[in-house]
Amino acid sequence: MRVTALARAALASAGCISLAACAVGPNFHAPPAPAVDHYTPGTQPSATVGSPGAGGAAQTLELGEDVPASWWELFQSPALDRLIQQALHDSPNLAAAEATLRAARENYLAERSALLPTVDAQAQATRERVPGAAFGLPSFPSSIFTLYDAAVNVSYRVDLFGASRRQLEAERAQWDYERWELEAARLSLIGNVVTTAIDAASLQSQITALTEALSTQRSQLDVVQRQQHVGAASQADVLTQRGQVAQTEATLPGLEKSLAQAQHRLAVLVGQPPSAGAPALTLEDLHLPAELPLSVPARLVRQRPDIRASEAQLHQASAQLGVATANLYPQLNLTGLIGTESLAANELFKPGTAAWNIGGSLTQPLFHGGQLLAQRRAAAANLDEAAAQYRETVLSALQEVADTLRALESDARALRSQAAAEQSAAGSLGIVGKQYQLGAVSYVTLLIAQRQYAQAHQARVQALAARFADSATLLQALGGGWWNR
Repeated sequence: MRVTALARAALASAGCISLAACAVGPNFHAPPAPAVDHYTPGTQPSATVGSPGAGGAAQTLELGEDVPASWWELFQSPALDRLIQQALHDSPNLAAAEATLRAARENYLAERSALLPTVDAQAQATRERVPGAAFGLPSFPSSIFTLYDAAVNVSYRVDLFGASRRQLEAERAQWDYERWELEAARLSLIGNVVTTAIDAASLQSQITALTEALSTQRSQLDVVQRQQHVGAASQADVLTQRGQVAQTEATLPGLEKSLAQAQHRLAVLVGQPPSAGAPALTLEDLHLPAELPLSVPARLVRQRPDIRASEAQLHQASAQLGVATANLYPQLNLTGLIGTESLAANELFKPGTAAWNIGGSLTQPLFHGGQLLAQRRAAAANLDEAAAQYRETVLSALQEVADTLRALESDARALRSQAAAEQSAAGSLGIVGKQYQLGAVSYVTLLIAQRQYAQAHQARVQALAARFADSATLLQALGGGWWNR
């Protein structure tokens, strides 16, 4: 009963003192959103041009529309959806970020205990020998006895100026930071899976087209060699065609290497060893989103996980400045003990054995060689650094969106031009091929037409892949829609 009464009294006193105390240092407020209405100078793109063929549809930018949580589903590819779900389930980077978040939460809960008294129970037994000289009677014989005691100690650091509360605020900000780092890791993982899958699909399409061209060139080489045998073609024609075949063959290994690396990267992103491989996607498996959401700049700062993480670091620096400021002020500590002491263990808790004490200490720093003031100035400098880094993060985010908007616009025009170039090259190759069969043009003319078509086709595939990648980059740059999850 006595222990319970003391603990209740200590808790009640601590609560009253804490309510009366104040927290020195700055109170954190989130920085205002940037006062801009557009991402790009001049007229902001609202739509892209279209072009014939798959993936060439015009795209509309819907200003103010929200980004869906599963934004990758806009590409309407079940294979891509499965890859992302596997990555979210098996990625070691995501697992590491989740573990870091759990650790930050536990650190916050541990720091929260600083606002409450600590209560410890102790029991001990000591064998003592006390000489008579200790009482001023050296002629008296020594006294030997065993002392038993059991007690409950209560101690409490009164948070008069908010040092504990500011430290708890800093731990909460660290928890928030790790939460946003987890969101950023998730968004980065999804974005990397999408762009890597698009890259692999583009390379696969280029290899397929180049392989078909190589097959045609080898067949043409056989024709030219037979023509030379009957005198209808020269040795120079054979050597030229053989050189073209060799040149095409030399191009393939580089593309195959890049494709293998992309597939290995994709396998690792989804948490598998490179030997496991990855599903083969083609550009035909993807559908270009006809409409893309575009958040206003004022909302971007609340949507981007990297900006929110930087804001949490700014909050933490603000709280640490409060801690450093509170360390300059007096510190009040309360202690109390209630227990029992006896010369025999079986006599503990009997009448006449009760013991207690209560006390307090007030410490005012006077001279620490400038340490405390220097620590406060360092905390203020850290706050300035965090503010500058936050501003840099916001500007970089705005730049990323602006760059992507221009890329969407320019890459759509590039695809239209490349599609027209491919169509013209295909028509020219068809005409030249017929003319060559009739003997109206030289073999060199046919060779040039073949090379131009192959180059135009490869360039169109690359331009098409760029449009898919631009769409994914924009959705990622806008924050990925985590708030709708």
